[in-house]
Amino acid sequence: MQKERAKNNRTLTLTEEEIPALRSKLLTDADLRAAAISGAETSLKSGGVLATATENKIINADLFEALPLLPDAFADLIIIDPPYNLSKNFGGLKFNERSDAAYDEYLASWFPAVCRKLKANGSLYICGDWKCSSALQRAVQKELTVMNRITWQREKGRGAKSNWKNGMEDIWFAVKNPDDYYFDVEAVKLKRKVLAPYTQDGKPKDWESDAAGNFRLTHPSNFWDDISIPFWSMPENTDHPTQKPEKLYAKLILASCKKGGMVFDPFLGSGTSAVVAKKLGRNFCGIEINEEYCLWAQKRLDRVEDDASIQGYADGVFWERNSLAEQARKK
Repeated sequence: MQKERAKNNRTLTLTEEEIPALRSKLLTDADLRAAAISGAETSLKSGGVLATATENKIINADLFEALPLLPDAFADLIIIDPPYNLSKNFGGLKFNERSDAAYDEYLASWFPAVCRKLKANGSLYICGDWKCSSALQRAVQKELTVMNRITWQREKGRGAKSNWKNGMEDIWFAVKNPDDYYFDVEAVKLKRKVLAPYTQDGKPKDWESDAAGNFRLTHPSNFWDDISIPFWSMPENTDHPTQKPEKLYAKLILASCKKGGMVFDPFLGSGTSAVVAKKLGRNFCGIEINEEYCLWAQKRLDRVEDDASIQGYADGVFWERNSLAEQARKK
């Protein structure tokens, strides 16, 4: 049954009439096997037919079934938003909280195999909260070189009577080769208001003035407080319980994947990594076991043809939160 929503609620929904066409665009593990067989029959190297078949596709399959069928070293960037060590219902598929040791074992069951899909000069980001972050660090360090830990202040979260409200998440940044990886800092600068402009010889120093006001382009730090989680008035919003914002993934993709590169997401969810990759001119491939989430993702991808905007990112820079009025004046 469809939820009753407020008049201005823009959360994505599906109709029964849309589902067949959206479903026809998805791949399954059976499709991957067929592509692998086709590649073998034509004596193509690993990654030939299979890489072409999966490019810009959503794979509706179990990760453990699909991952072995994907070619190794095909991804320039991997973004992972796995189940945290919390009990959570993902559209009827439940993930149960477990001991620290058991969660380590869970990560070990798939993370090394995911890393094999990364190119020699590739980068990887993996998301987590305070409770599973140390486990993620341990898992990543066994396979890759950790470059940094980004802390995202997402703000929204349940209050607690006997503890601090959880309003932050970690994103671990790692690479295969610390001497050879792509990072474009110019693409992820933040446009901040200058409240007390400093001048030198009567001219702005490290800031500029335009129709939107006085601003400074600043280098990004590893603390992000300019991104809110998706909510009901945003067209990117879905009913996924842990959906990541497009603005957040845009930073990761612009920084660590060249145009035309491949972004791989083994826990695609409602499709944010794929949608942002498409909007920014990158290729994508994602695996998601929940068919409804895949359908949401495909509908979001189809919408990109009409609207490739990313809230909070415009004119090649990331704007501070609550700056829509300034962005409008600049236009």
